[in-house]
Amino acid sequence: MVDRIAQLWGISQREIERMLEEAQGLRNWQSHTDDEDNQLSVGARLLKGAESILSRSLITKLVELAPENVGQRIEQLQREILLSGPEYDHAIQQCSKIASEDFKYSDRALRETYTALKELGNNIQQVIEGIKQKTSGSGEYQTAKGVAEQLEQTRQQLSIEILRDLEAVREAFRAKQRALKHFSIAFMGRTKAGKSTLHAVITGEGWEAIGIGKQRTTRYNRVYEWKNIRIIDTPGIGAPGGKTDEEIARSVIEEADVICYVVTDDSIQESEFAFLEILKEKTKPLIVLLNIHYNLRDSRRLEHFLKDPDRWFALEGKSGIGGHLNRIHRYAKQHYANDYLDVIPAMLLAAQLSREPEHEKQSKRLFQASRIQNFLDSIRASLIDYGAIRRSQTLLGSTVGSIDAPYQWISEQAIAYNDLAKQLQEKQQDLKRQIQTAQQDSWEQLEVNIREIFQTAFDQVKPFAESHWESNENQMNSGWKERLKSLKFEARLKIAPEEASQHFQRSVQEAIEEIGNELKIISQLQGGSFKFTQQDSNFFDKDFVRISGMVLVAAGAILAFVFPPLGLLGIAGGIASWLSGQFKSRSQKRREAVKNISKSLNRQLEEQQEQVFQQVKGHFESYCQSVVTAADAYFEELIQGIGAIANQLQFAQAKLSNSSNYLNRAYAKRIVDWATDQYEPLTDISISNRIRKVNRVFGRSFQIQTTTALPLTKSQEEICKILQEHASIQPTNTKL
Repeated sequence: MVDRIAQLWGISQREIERMLEEAQGLRNWQSHTDDEDNQLSVGARLLKGAESILSRSLITKLVELAPENVGQRIEQLQREILLSGPEYDHAIQQCSKIASEDFKYSDRALRETYTALKELGNNIQQVIEGIKQKTSGSGEYQTAKGVAEQLEQTRQQLSIEILRDLEAVREAFRAKQRALKHFSIAFMGRTKAGKSTLHAVITGEGWEAIGIGKQRTTRYNRVYEWKNIRIIDTPGIGAPGGKTDEEIARSVIEEADVICYVVTDDSIQESEFAFLEILKEKTKPLIVLLNIHYNLRDSRRLEHFLKDPDRWFALEGKSGIGGHLNRIHRYAKQHYANDYLDVIPAMLLAAQLSREPEHEKQSKRLFQASRIQNFLDSIRASLIDYGAIRRSQTLLGSTVGSIDAPYQWISEQAIAYNDLAKQLQEKQQDLKRQIQTAQQDSWEQLEVNIREIFQTAFDQVKPFAESHWESNENQMNSGWKERLKSLKFEARLKIAPEEASQHFQRSVQEAIEEIGNELKIISQLQGGSFKFTQQDSNFFDKDFVRISGMVLVAAGAILAFVFPPLGLLGIAGGIASWLSGQFKSRSQKRREAVKNISKSLNRQLEEQQEQVFQQVKGHFESYCQSVVTAADAYFEELIQGIGAIANQLQFAQAKLSNSSNYLNRAYAKRIVDWATDQYEPLTDISISNRIRKVNRVFGRSFQIQTTTALPLTKSQEEICKILQEHASIQPTNTKL
């Protein structure tokens, strides 16, 4: 029979020999009685054996030539054994072997990632505790404590992210465990796109889950398992009522080997393709099924469809799908980073009708017209031809995404914290300069005020001398004190430096607020989680600005100036000498007395003014220096704390980088084995012998440098299309 068919169809002798070699497995088939075979009908088991002898393509040809009733029966049996047959057995065995080896690598990498994240949280906490234990400054404040309180807020923000990453890594590990024993195909798409129909067509189950009208029926993931293969039907993406549906759908991404994304020709919107970004984050192989909507429940429409079903799949024309395909590829490229994916058009309703008893006579025509077989062939290829590399994609390739996400976040934070430390150093110097400017301005103003106050006293010397030239010493002292009191001389002298210190304080506070606002803007522009409390957005509005008060209190905001006595000692001597001039006229005595009194008062005021200048300047400079010292101490503690956090982030970053590289090298080895049609157990030695270097931008490109030149059996186009990343394999003498 084989020879006759070979002659009829021109099959080569070599192909016949291959068929006969496969036929040797017939005896094994006859004695094979595992649970999966027992679930098949007798006809399916016979057909399964026939396919092992001939080939699936040959059986398909026979279906086309056989009488209609025989062809329909063979077709039904083929669907019954969609996921069965010797080629499936071999593929599943190979997938199981590879998954077992690959899981050891993903297990180790995820555990190391989990440990690194946990240590990061603990180490940052230790940094804060270490700062709290320090004591800097003197008096009533502890700069380190204030810094620790402020860094505690950013620690809390970092801890929130770390805990999220820890949970994501835990869930990734659980997903990899669930994925270990099954090759999984997940159906996703918006509500009412046809996922449940597709699930029912393939599995022969679940017709009750097909929605009616606008009612959505798949509320939870529905799983069909058969011989280590799982088909998962998920709720609709973006369904009314809920984010929870999307979360349910997301829960299977980690463990799925292939994602079938179902869209309809009557609603191809960019919004429904945004979900592809999540799939790309996990580098999941994607098949897009374009479900062509047309109501075949109407008998006239059904008859119209069956007359020319190809019309609905034409690229051009009124009903052409070319525009839909172009939009899908455009949106996929935008959200999925490339358009290597397959887009398969099919009419799921026609496939559904082919399974319904009332359409039994038209079953074969409906099934063929639906073009669902193209999708089924793609599913077969995903398992039989590419099952092994798909398993490695799930357990190695996409696992890198569970490490890459926290790695990218930690890298951003490490850069942000390092930049912040540098910016704080710059702002520290800016603040120093601004404090110096504020000090100079405040002192100049204080000097002017003191001179003005003394000038009012100088202006009163002559009038006082003229009115008191005949007074005795006690009267003069008493009169001069009253004159100064009327001028509020001492009160004004005491207030002047206080006002200067307050002006200085305001200038310092404004400078700190300005620096805080600048850093806040820089932080917002840079991104990352260091927002100086992103949660309540008040680090600079309240906490950072709080250092101005802390600095000023630490420096002693109220100056206690001590003024020398303002008596008129020395005037008495002048009076005594005047009293001895008995022979001088009254007017002459008056002039000399006024002159002597004025000279004495002016001299004392000048001495007093100089003493006040020296005393106030010394106090003021000391106070300003204490502000600089307090600000420096604060900034130094803050910079050291932030630098210590940056160091911990960089340390964790290096650990995660090693874990990613560990997985990427293992994945690269699997890719090379697949691209050269070779297989060997995955070990550290086998990886080192074959892989020299990898350079991967997760989800976008993957460059592999091998230790030697290798004969690839897969083209560059096929490698990229199957991996759905821009991948290249080059020998060691080629630069990546």
